[in-house]
Amino acid sequence: MDRVRAVLEQAKTVAVLGASLQPQRAGHYVPAYLHAQGYRIIPVNPLHQRQGESAWGEPFRATLAELREPIDVVDVFRHPGFLPAHLDDFLAMQPLPRTVWLQSGIRHEDFAQRLREAGVEVIQDRCMLADHRVLGIAPK
Repeated sequence: MDRVRAVLEQAKTVAVLGASLQPQRAGHYVPAYLHAQGYRIIPVNPLHQRQGESAWGEPFRATLAELREPIDVVDVFRHPGFLPAHLDDFLAMQPLPRTVWLQSGIRHEDFAQRLREAGVEVIQDRCMLADHRVLGIAPK
């Protein structure tokens, strides 16, 4: 839990793969909560990017590889079976993110191992919102 606390306290910029505009979806309410706590949220979803939409003060991006700025955490809201198809996108990020956070219910050991081999920390099957609340992290 110490590592989770450190990630949440040190992070400032969170890219959200699978961000949604539907309020009932975790890909919306988790980043909305994080934004309200002071994190900069960069939404990534090609469907919303094509429509020119934005959320949390940022335009949607189509892919992670488009991000050319330091990203502290990539928060992932994608089915585990889709993760291998995103691996090249993660590895194309310049610079690489410090942490990839797979939300509750999302685990993929091979995907996580490949990211770790590239020097990226991976947290699996945890909710950033729940951990932020439980640990009492102060707003930024």
